[in-house]
Amino acid sequence: ICFCTLLLLGTHCMFFTGCRKRILSQLRSAMATPNNAGHGFAYLTQQEAQDLDARLMGDDGGYSVDQLMELAGLSCAMVVEKEHPPAEGAEVVVVCGPGNNGGDGLVAARHLAQFGYRKVVIVYPKEPKADLYKRLLKQASNHGITVTDTLPPPTDSTVYLDAIFGFSYRPPMRAPYDTIIASLKASNRPIISVDIPSGWDVEQGNTTSEGLTPTALVSLTAPKLCAQTFKGTHYVGGRFTPPGFHPKVPMYPEGSGSAQVVRLSSL
Repeated sequence: ICFCTLLLLGTHCMFFTGCRKRILSQLRSAMATPNNAGHGFAYLTQQEAQDLDARLMGDDGGYSVDQLMELAGLSCAMVVEKEHPPAEGAEVVVVCGPGNNGGDGLVAARHLAQFGYRKVVIVYPKEPKADLYKRLLKQASNHGITVTDTLPPPTDSTVYLDAIFGFSYRPPMRAPYDTIIASLKASNRPIISVDIPSGWDVEQGNTTSEGLTPTALVSLTAPKLCAQTFKGTHYVGGRFTPPGFHPKVPMYPEGSGSAQVVRLSSL
């Protein structure tokens, strides 16, 4: 091999070695620095969200599911109040799914009734089997909240709280929720989604275009990956994570006081 060939080979090796070092450095940086868009909250994958929830209700966290649901539902009700105060005459329709996200909606409905909204309706399409949901429905009934299994026609005062699917959702969308979500999309009324806009892939977002396009989103504990593509007003609620419990879930900003939600777009 001639000297020029050796020199050329050496130059190529140095080039590729330098590229490799730069790529590894960028990967390490990306792994060490969570994508938090400047507000301190990082975005959770579906598995991270499920693991965090399980840990909060395990020996490390010490919470029960109804405690977390109560705090989450209160946060969602407070966002509805911030976005559409009862003094403006809003009538809130809370659309609940069959799981814990629906339970958050049942709790939120009770708080909204206590906040003084002139009309609160719960849409609960499937008869609950778990005792927890039956008790939440009883509490709602005690507060004069109408419970129905069908979506009522919207009025000019209707505001929807979407509590259908949470971070455990996996497509395809099944009846009766497919027609309910289609009706919500066609209503042209404000929609506030609980944790995940219903119909969205938890990590990829509204990939099928079948999901809702809410005007506001209440991420619970921390935003999920799909929230990176959300364009509306974004809040974080569910203030129950202990200090240092999870590296992607910081404490609320200094001066938050008793606030149960924080608006990310204002940070």
